[in-house]
Amino acid sequence: MRSSARAADPAHENPSSQQRRHGLAALTLGAIGVVYGDIGTSPLYTMQEVFGPNTGVKLDVANITGAVSVIVWALMLVVTLKYVILILRADNRGEGGALALTALAAGAVRARPALYRWLLLLGVFGATLFYGDSVITPAISVLGAFEGLEVLAPSLKPFVVPASLVVLVGLFVMQRFGTGAVGKLFGPVIVIWFATLAVSGGVNIAQEPAILAALNPQHALHFLLSRGPHVFAVVGAIVLALTGAEALYADMGHFGRRPIQIAWTGLVLPSLALNYMGQGALLMRDPSALANPFYRQFHAAAVLPAVILATMAAIIASQAVISGAYSMTKQAIQLGFLPRMTVRYTSAREAGQIYLPAVNWALLIGVLAAVVGFGSSSALAAAYGIAVTLTMLITTILTWFVIHDGWHLPTPLALAATAFFMALDLLLVTGCAVKFLDGGWFPLALGLTLFLLMSTWNRGRQLLVASIRRDGLELAPFIESLDPRGMNRAARTAVYAVANPETVPQALLHNLKHNQVLHERNVVMTVVFHEVPWVPMTERVEVQALGHSFWRVTLHFGFMNTPDVPKALELVTTQGLEIPPFETTYFLSRETVVPTPGGAMVFWREKLFAAMSRGSGGIVEFFRLPDNAVVELGSRVQI
Repeated sequence: MRSSARAADPAHENPSSQQRRHGLAALTLGAIGVVYGDIGTSPLYTMQEVFGPNTGVKLDVANITGAVSVIVWALMLVVTLKYVILILRADNRGEGGALALTALAAGAVRARPALYRWLLLLGVFGATLFYGDSVITPAISVLGAFEGLEVLAPSLKPFVVPASLVVLVGLFVMQRFGTGAVGKLFGPVIVIWFATLAVSGGVNIAQEPAILAALNPQHALHFLLSRGPHVFAVVGAIVLALTGAEALYADMGHFGRRPIQIAWTGLVLPSLALNYMGQGALLMRDPSALANPFYRQFHAAAVLPAVILATMAAIIASQAVISGAYSMTKQAIQLGFLPRMTVRYTSAREAGQIYLPAVNWALLIGVLAAVVGFGSSSALAAAYGIAVTLTMLITTILTWFVIHDGWHLPTPLALAATAFFMALDLLLVTGCAVKFLDGGWFPLALGLTLFLLMSTWNRGRQLLVASIRRDGLELAPFIESLDPRGMNRAARTAVYAVANPETVPQALLHNLKHNQVLHERNVVMTVVFHEVPWVPMTERVEVQALGHSFWRVTLHFGFMNTPDVPKALELVTTQGLEIPPFETTYFLSRETVVPTPGGAMVFWREKLFAAMSRGSGGIVEFFRLPDNAVVELGSRVQI
């Protein structure tokens, strides 16, 4: 049996409702540490890229003012207006993120099956793009932090990549121990980081107050319009200042809408605006600072402490997306888009703290490949952005269906709420698309590969369940035909886990045929995952008596719930069924998929699904079943 402490019954209620009891101040501090680490490290490299050789922007006072104005107003429009004010209202029972929004939007159009399916796939594709972000964010953040060593001493440049690799390997190795203890430091460290951004920016603004003209949006419009066809290259660089905006929505369930809004308006936005204007002021005074405008803000004696603080901030930003990848994968598994994987719970109190070894090592390989392959934050900046902006666009599309079809707002009002952001997102996507050949293909290829795997698994599971239903025996007539008095009875409870509760479990047929035994109590159990984050314990169990000592039990979980089957089965006593934990055997069926040419999927996808099915993690660990009470039986199924 796996030795892990049970969470303090995470399924009893939404953890976000538990956390909100801790107080607004504590949640706001936590939101600063977890939510804003990614966008908070963007000043390390954004301004350098805006005036890089690929954009063709001349480094003069007018362009510096215009570029800074675009960044500041992009933060206002995209992050503040779109995410903080609009998107945070589209919560799925308190949860946010790509899959939560997808479930909400798809649920709003469930009466239109074709559109429902299309939205589901679109949302899943948006979710896969997050994995590209999970690879690039650690690489670019840590590289950008260590590039301060070059400012400290140019001779240290050869050590930037090796030092980054060491830190990243250590970060991923530490994941197995959980983030509980380290997580308590996230908020204070990031608060210090944002304070440093604000102070360093303010000092430079005081020396060159002309940069304050960037607060006038006319400078932003003039800067963009004067670029002509080259505007897309500039936008592709400026979008780096917005990476991490999706985290506001994705982490809403952990902290709540209000703390995220307070953290943004009270600290994060002012600090970012001050630092970007401070870097602009520095470039006005000293154009040579373009070599690294972030670290050149600091006095020589302060560069090393700044490097250390930036590295800590980069690690925190990386931790946020790594943890997000674990959570996203668990949601995808429970929504039926990925095969089961080993999920380890690293905290006895916090259900959200999980560790997936397969995801962890896959991400590490991807991150190390990105660091070695690209070699610098500037090179990685070409790959950064396209996945983020596509996710932003998909979020806007899904939000339209939520507010129009879910909230039933009038069409003109729904258009007014989303059309402007749709146009803005399209501009950002186009700006990043010009970087496709320079590295933008990397996260896109990763996302498309994962989308192929996820859509294949989802379609394959549908066909597998349909095949079982087609070839199986109807359960109700089968039970009626039984004569329990003429059979050997085992004085235990048998729980048969099935995907289709209407057909006879294969394990039951094996028991009758080979062992010639029927248990005293026979439970046909189905686990159903719903397109909502949380299913409360009061709605967890359905029990139906079928006669002849048979019961049908359906367990309901949300995609954020921990699927602890033994814990859930304790609830059936209130509905007249007793399942003694030490007198119960779980019978599981492991299907071996046999690909057949000419099936419902093309043959190569059937072979891919069969390979994924063979590599799927066991039901035992995923559903937290006791190892010493499980019997697994195999069967071959054609789809």
